[in-house]
Amino acid sequence: MKVKSFLIGMIFALTPMMWTQSAPGQAPAPGPGRGQSRAEHRQDMMEMHKQEMEEMKADVEKMKSSLTQMKANLLTIQNRNEMDRWRNNVEMWETMVGHMDRMLKHMESMGPSLMGPGMGGPPSTAPTEKKPD
Repeated sequence: MKVKSFLIGMIFALTPMMWTQSAPGQAPAPGPGRGQSRAEHRQDMMEMHKQEMEEMKADVEKMKSSLTQMKANLLTIQNRNEMDRWRNNVEMWETMVGHMDRMLKHMESMGPSLMGPGMGGPPSTAPTEKKPD
């Protein structure tokens, strides 16, 4: 009796799964709505890029300001060991801020072309080869 109950339960449990597997899949319909959403997505990505660039610029400026204050503090340090530690720290931060500044300038020069095809950027314009006639 337990086996019959188990089999009936399994039939009821598996039937809905069989129906979902046999249902035909629906692909998204291409059309003007889809192209518009791509354009909107690209615009959103470009806005995010601009916002991130502005935030990065602000961060670099804050870091430069802090670095200037650190350099000014060097003049007030009397202890030689402490002075060496602060000088090393300033040199490290100068290197880091310089690197970030160069990266920011590089990213600005690249502009929206940083986002390639598939990233919301313009499609690639690779030259096509002409076949001899």
